[in-house]
Amino acid sequence: LLERLLTEAMGRGADFAEVYVERTSTTAVVLEESRIKSAQVGLVQGVGVRVITGAKVGYAYSDDWDEPALLRAARTAAMIAQGGGSERSFPVKRVAVPSHYRVAQPLEDVAVARKTALLTRADKAARAFDGRIQQVNAAYVDQTRRIAVANTQGRYSEDTQDQSRLSVHVVALGKGGERRTGMYGSGGRVSFSYWDGVTPESVGEEAARQAIATLGAVDCVAGPQTVVLAPGWSGILLHEAVGHGLEADFIRKGTSLFAGKLGEKVASDLVTVIDDGTVSNARGSINIDDEGVPGERKVLIENGVLKGYLYDQLNAKLMNQRSTGSGRRDSFKSLPLPRMTNTFLAPGDHAPEDILKEVKRGLYCATFGGGQVDISNGNFVFEVSEAYQIEDGKLGRPVKNAILIGVGPEALKNISRVGSDPMPDPGMGICVKDGQMLPVGVGLPTVRIDNVTVGGTRVG
Repeated sequence: LLERLLTEAMGRGADFAEVYVERTSTTAVVLEESRIKSAQVGLVQGVGVRVITGAKVGYAYSDDWDEPALLRAARTAAMIAQGGGSERSFPVKRVAVPSHYRVAQPLEDVAVARKTALLTRADKAARAFDGRIQQVNAAYVDQTRRIAVANTQGRYSEDTQDQSRLSVHVVALGKGGERRTGMYGSGGRVSFSYWDGVTPESVGEEAARQAIATLGAVDCVAGPQTVVLAPGWSGILLHEAVGHGLEADFIRKGTSLFAGKLGEKVASDLVTVIDDGTVSNARGSINIDDEGVPGERKVLIENGVLKGYLYDQLNAKLMNQRSTGSGRRDSFKSLPLPRMTNTFLAPGDHAPEDILKEVKRGLYCATFGGGQVDISNGNFVFEVSEAYQIEDGKLGRPVKNAILIGVGPEALKNISRVGSDPMPDPGMGICVKDGQMLPVGVGLPTVRIDNVTVGGTRVG
């Protein structure tokens, strides 16, 4: 059937055609006020057919698996992207794929009761952490995603991608009615046994710790400061302020400030940025992308020099490059786009404790909330959800209402220390692009950035 669909898709002449098959089962459980508010189990499956002629793309999909419906989808995609070729047959051969995540038991086969129990345990642990914890919300989501991709290059490949994530959000009540929040999550492409090692109790306790730690926080001083980023989740700043600007669709269209700068110095000598879809069990890892191309490790910036971009098949073809295994989509209803997988800053040689000791006065950013980036000029704004004053090389009082403001390339050039303590995020990254939501990983070691504009509510 796959070969018939490819033949039908190429029936009006085209450069390339692809059939994408997906079956995804999802479990989502939500806890509020120590009670399970909802538990949902769902199944989504369908087939998408893509046809490419030059830069013209035809795409159609069907959640009806009957052959006539699938052939109609193939004909529709062919009609949109019609070229001027003759009929041919397109046999496909299965190719071996690497294995960067091994799952003993698919998550869809684990009883829902075991999953809801994780939330109850996390809730109890968060409340027991400190009597000032007043509210706890928790959510567990997992997914077993089976995909198959066949194309007119003769390739056929399959993958099963399990994904599990537990997140906890708490509210702490302090003196005078002060309210502070904490949020933490963990997960990855893991088996359910992952939660035997990373316990739900540890997730709940970390969320509670964040909220309690920031009670009594003072207003953040506004103005230029030396900033030290904590290892791990702070990598979200790199993902947003730099990573999106290296995706090939933005490069090809000239909307990224990194367009046309290959081989140029764009960051400090200390900066090496890597996107790696092969990290074992990481949240953003892929054996194959959603075009059937194996995931790989890509060096994007090396010692401050821009070395490469993230390519899907379409943009690679139009730019005379090769795919980097970065073509990802959120479902069979969507077209693949160049996307990040696990994006991180490579470790340096500086001891993290020395990085802190060298700062006489500055801001230590432990965790981040939301942020916004304009990839055309690199301008970014990020909320720091847990931050501390640095005074004479030591952490001081917690601060609130801290915001980092800057320009991505300028911040990269102002990195003056990179720690020897590489750390991935705990597995809670979600990236949205063109409405498509995908799991990603981020990470960095302890990093010092000089002369960062900090938004705050107090004048220093």
